[in-house]
Amino acid sequence: MLELAIKIDVDTERGTRVGVPDLLKLFEEFKIQTTFLFSLGPDNTGRAIKRIFRPGFFQKVSRTNIIELYGLKTLTNGILRKGPHIGKCHGDIMRQTKAQGHEVGIHCYDHIRWQDGLSKMTEAETRIEVTKACNAFKEVFSQPAQTMGAAGWQSNRNSLTAYDDSGFLYASDARGTSPFFPKSGNKTFKTLQIPTTLPTLDELIGRPEYPLDSLADHYLSLIKPNALNTLTIHAELEGMSYLAWFRSFLEKAVANKISFVTVESIAKKALMNKNKIISAQLIQGSVDGRSGTLAVQGDVINF
Repeated sequence: MLELAIKIDVDTERGTRVGVPDLLKLFEEFKIQTTFLFSLGPDNTGRAIKRIFRPGFFQKVSRTNIIELYGLKTLTNGILRKGPHIGKCHGDIMRQTKAQGHEVGIHCYDHIRWQDGLSKMTEAETRIEVTKACNAFKEVFSQPAQTMGAAGWQSNRNSLTAYDDSGFLYASDARGTSPFFPKSGNKTFKTLQIPTTLPTLDELIGRPEYPLDSLADHYLSLIKPNALNTLTIHAELEGMSYLAWFRSFLEKAVANKISFVTVESIAKKALMNKNKIISAQLIQGSVDGRSGTLAVQGDVINF
């Protein structure tokens, strides 16, 4: 059986306002249920300018038109003007997402603060960020969040501790191959990780070995039977500039009889046989096509 879970990371105010509604229309057309993870606090995208010092940053920028993807207004958020509070501005869009049958969860409170600053945060500071995200989620949906998938796949011992204390059903912070209970040193945490298994679009586009007109077929070749297949997309890419491409991918996936499931359903199924779930170190590694380091599933995979 071929199953694919699509997880949508919504990073910005523009992605929430423009990308999410267009994706909802597309998923309704194909009768697909997915998992949306929202950024719930201020959009401070402009502060990402500090990434120019990160290895691989310019290579990625040269392949993706950052201005077209995010827009000049978004790229000034947090530096030339106060970043809009996404949850307060667009709670209606988030609630519409849930009303249409999609799973909803937390991506972060402040995307830039988490992605670029988690490694420098204390345990207390990390807990505050998670608590703010949980409170903002509850304010929008009137119920507690069941999951969080960290911005930029940034996760460490402090964030895993905060997750356990928050009582999430599962989290999706890492790149890997199978559901696992994350370890840091000798400690095993109780919040199940469902990793992203497939490369993201922004890791492949613009590379000569992955021409856009054959990229959908490449993705289909990576989806394996009776295995964990999770694809992370972005409201700012597949929901906007690459919406037509994403439609063609879904058309081919449906033609190839791929079934679509939520990440939550994968987690619940795995937890039914909890004693069979492996434990693996959550380590910092690199992924081809992405700048910087991120959380990867150790012990069983080498990126």
